[in-house]
Amino acid sequence: MKLYNSVGPNPQIVRIFIAEKGLSIETVEIDLRGGENRQGPYLERNPAGQCPCLETDDGQFISEITAICEYLEDKHPVPPVIGTTPGEKAETRMWTRRVDLNICEKLGDGFRYGEGLRFFKDRIPTVPEASDGLKRIAQEKLTWLDSLMVGKSFLCGERFTLADILLYCMLTFFAGVGQPINEQNKNVAAWLARVGERPSVNA
Repeated sequence: MKLYNSVGPNPQIVRIFIAEKGLSIETVEIDLRGGENRQGPYLERNPAGQCPCLETDDGQFISEITAICEYLEDKHPVPPVIGTTPGEKAETRMWTRRVDLNICEKLGDGFRYGEGLRFFKDRIPTVPEASDGLKRIAQEKLTWLDSLMVGKSFLCGERFTLADILLYCMLTFFAGVGQPINEQNKNVAAWLARVGERPSVNA
């Protein structure tokens, strides 16, 4: 297999997932800033022009971080990072979906329409006037999440999962580009510290 890798939180999510599973996958660096992802032959592999993208041993190309991670989990179920039972898998997917839609997408678009506008305005449709509102929604949802983290080590209780990886990468990345983490969310802050101690986060 090959992982087409680049800068940014999305490839980092897959790299951490791979590290948590103890896998070794060849990486190919894509020049995201230079626009290599928007040109052929990369677009032949991934018409959406996004990174990361996984090339499987049988020549299939898989993009979208959750699809890549679920493929790797199915191919290499031990150790589990999504789950072993239907209930565990459903819980992980539930939390992955919640944090992705309610927090991560808002953080991302808030940045693309705000601090990142110069870079993104000629690459994707942008709505600059929506930036502040999207950032506010993300922060409100983080406060909502904080209230649900009482007594929990991770989003799925004591299980460290894809949902934690997704949220950790997004929060730490966007904290450095204009969306700092609210220190009043004590449970989220403690969770961030726990995740930050895992060796995989350096992948």
